[in-house]
Amino acid sequence: MRRQAFTLYLFLAALFITSLVVSNLIFQKFFVWQPFGEIEVFGAPIFEVSVGILPYPITFLITDLISEIFGKKMANKVVVAGIFASVFSLLIVYTATAVPATAWSPVVDSQFSNVFGNTIVAVFASMMAYLLAQFVDIQIYHYWKRVTQGKHLWLRNNFSTFSSQFIDTFAVVFLLSAFGEIAWERFWGLVIAGFLFKVMIAVADTPVLYVLVYALKKRFNLKTNEEMDLLETNAKLV
Repeated sequence: MRRQAFTLYLFLAALFITSLVVSNLIFQKFFVWQPFGEIEVFGAPIFEVSVGILPYPITFLITDLISEIFGKKMANKVVVAGIFASVFSLLIVYTATAVPATAWSPVVDSQFSNVFGNTIVAVFASMMAYLLAQFVDIQIYHYWKRVTQGKHLWLRNNFSTFSSQFIDTFAVVFLLSAFGEIAWERFWGLVIAGFLFKVMIAVADTPVLYVLVYALKKRFNLKTNEEMDLLETNAKLV
């Protein structure tokens, strides 16, 4: 059973890291989603957001799930692994940008730089915001878990995500604006649009978290407020 739990943790970590790295690579494309009509905030459509925001909320769902099943330490380990993966992807992009394209290359240097050239700034900004937001998310999640004694999953899931998502959105847009990647007049419009979009996703994924937590606690025979310790040195994977 512990072997299955460890395998599950690895798959969740892989999904987390993939979502994080991909969100950094595709961030330069923006789109407008208008489910409630043409509503504007600070002169911009209410949901004018980067496509990089699409996989990013998955990372918070995964850290909440890992926190619930495997505990705070294992959630923090995934966050640190995400930082390492982001830095490594940054080095790969930097190297690929520096290598000159051949005359027959389907993608020339200018095209590649136009798409990936700003990735270095984006990854740096995202890493700073992400590092702060994820640790805040985990801290708040476990605070409410202690206060509620493992009950009211919706409360700690949403309270932790709302707080951390606002910090993340504000920080990454601020840094991108400070580096000149985004015009300052778009600052508050993008912050509010990004935060509201993430809030909607967080509310929508709450039932998903309930189903997953229920299924995994039943599978691993965990009681309310009980966690599986994968770091126990004397335990055998069976």
